[in-house]
Amino acid sequence: MPRPSARIAITVVASLVPMLALAGSVFLNGVKIDGVTNTRFEKATVRIDAEGNVHIDAPGYAARVTTVTPTPATPSTATPPAATPPDAGVVAQASVPAAPATPPSVPGRITQRYWLVTEQTTPGMTDFDIDVYVNSRWLRRLRNNEDQVVVDITSQLRPGANAVTLIARKQATGNRRSTSPANVFKVIIGEGNEGGGNVMIDTPLIRFQKTAADAQDATEEFTLTTR
Repeated sequence: MPRPSARIAITVVASLVPMLALAGSVFLNGVKIDGVTNTRFEKATVRIDAEGNVHIDAPGYAARVTTVTPTPATPSTATPPAATPPDAGVVAQASVPAAPATPPSVPGRITQRYWLVTEQTTPGMTDFDIDVYVNSRWLRRLRNNEDQVVVDITSQLRPGANAVTLIARKQATGNRRSTSPANVFKVIIGEGNEGGGNVMIDTPLIRFQKTAADAQDATEEFTLTTR
């Protein structure tokens, strides 16, 4: 992977005070930077043309030219101007931008097991079937008239954040079997372990439920972050 490099900006401020003509100038990536001092260019190519100009080709560096107009002195207090040295009016400013924030680390593999478990007060009483999607892919349908479902979904997940969508649809076509909020259909997803033929959810991460009192379809989206 290429090593990230910081882009360094060299600001050249050109004064309107007349400058003495110089034989041979210094150019950084095509921009004249006469007068720049105490600057080191990494991984640069230097060439000298027939007029004695020095050309520095340095990827990752940029030069900006800014014009500054000096404030004229009043005639009564004006001081005779001193001789202008060859590099007068040229100021170099180098700045290195702050390093980008380190993105949150994502595990290379999933070290825990993740389970989907259903719980119903009385199977079939809520009249809701629930479709489960993981990262926009249909996983399965949980039917209201089936017994408890216990599924290891670890293989359907990826390291880091996962999108889990649960869609509940009312299936009643005639008289509702129940309208009591005490009849509940729950879906729980979380970290767990299997032992002795049983599954224990140690860390529930997603909880979704519908009751027989609910009459409308419902969709809920969750983010499940694996580790």
